Amino acid sequence: MDMMNNSVSEFVLLGLTNTWELEIFFFCVFSLAYAVTVAGNLLIVVIITFDSLLYSTPMYFLLGNLSFLDMSISTITTPKMVTDFLRENKTISLWGCMAQMFFLHFLGGSEMTLLIVMAVDRYIAICKPLHYTSIMNRRVLVGSVLLSWVVGFVHTMSQMVFTITLPFCGPNIVDNIFCDLPLVLKLACTETYVLELLVIADSGLLSFICFTLLLISYTVILVTVQHQSSGGLSKALSTLSAHITVVTLFFGPCIFIYTWPFSSFSGDKFLSVFYSVITPLLNPIIYTLRNQEMKAAMSRLRTQHIRSRQAF
Repeated sequence: MDMMNNSVSEFVLLGLTNTWELEIFFFCVFSLAYAVTVAGNLLIVVIITFDSLLYSTPMYFLLGNLSFLDMSISTITTPKMVTDFLRENKTISLWGCMAQMFFLHFLGGSEMTLLIVMAVDRYIAICKPLHYTSIMNRRVLVGSVLLSWVVGFVHTMSQMVFTITLPFCGPNIVDNIFCDLPLVLKLACTETYVLELLVIADSGLLSFICFTLLLISYTVILVTVQHQSSGGLSKALSTLSAHITVVTLFFGPCIFIYTWPFSSFSGDKFLSVFYSVITPLLNPIIYTLRNQEMKAAMSRLRTQHIRSRQAF
């Protein structure tokens, strides 16, 4: 059915609260969080792009793409959520809702794949250091990033191609901070049981399987290093701690939201906040404040900037 024939032209997002004082508080908190998220992730992208040493390093090339995805995911949801805190009618158009779900699954699927690529990169760097540069060459890196985008596109299209044809003619209230696919499906004026199963299989199981594979890969790395060198374990733990933290923060909410998507779990919207706001905010903190190479790159760029200004 053509979406233009639907009687529902917009959806109402209930958000986090109806209390005016709390809405003002959340407006201030999430506005600041979004500003820090964009600034932090953009800083990572800029540093890696303009620092030749980091740009030529596979791990940081992948990290730059991860920061871009995190910044984009937050941008899809947070600005709308923040402005809704100041609005009495928290609505989103039908097409706006579909676009939001499309890009959330597109970027989310891409990030899942990219995190797996980063895990493979760490395995090769730690367990096969002599072959690292030959295996993780520029062609492989670019191909891996393009593959992550292709996987994300296929992931979102496999669900959205059916969702946009659904008729919406009745209730239009979404009890969340953004248009969440499982909740929107419940509002369709037709039977969506098969499509609901598809969402569980496509999003829930994909999140769970990717998360499990990542944990297994990191375990294999640690076991391999432990057998190779007694001193290498602590170094590997230091290197992998940031990656494991990011993986846990990213996949945790996804698994809860999409493995049990049609339950009445009251914490869904708070998990959504964690996924779309908190995780992108923590990533630049984890990868910059704890990373000496990033700090050194910032220092080099700062020195180059000062010298260029003095030259003029």
